[in-house]
Amino acid sequence: MALVLAASFIGSFGAVFLKGGAQRLEFRVKALLTNWHLAAGVAMYLLSSFFFLLGIRNGELTVLYPMVSLGYVWTLLWSKIFFGEAMSKNKIVGLILILLGVFCLGFGNRIN
Repeated sequence: MALVLAASFIGSFGAVFLKGGAQRLEFRVKALLTNWHLAAGVAMYLLSSFFFLLGIRNGELTVLYPMVSLGYVWTLLWSKIFFGEAMSKNKIVGLILILLGVFCLGFGNRIN
């Protein structure tokens, strides 16, 4: 479970770096090769996938996979901090619904 949580956290930073890279995006070969934000975003997603694979190897997929959605929670926070994006009521309601869903699914087969 900790590995899947780490994967969602790392993946959320991947989104931040990809957005930063997209803001600096130029469609020239040299500019693409020197855009470290894009490279960092891709690297974060690859690292996130590695942690996710390790996490689901011995776990219950129906419990662990929904935890990936916690990346949306982190991304919402990073978007506010790094890009000054607005935090609307709808976003807060969505955040609460994601957290409730992960909490409920986290019980797995324990509640019968």
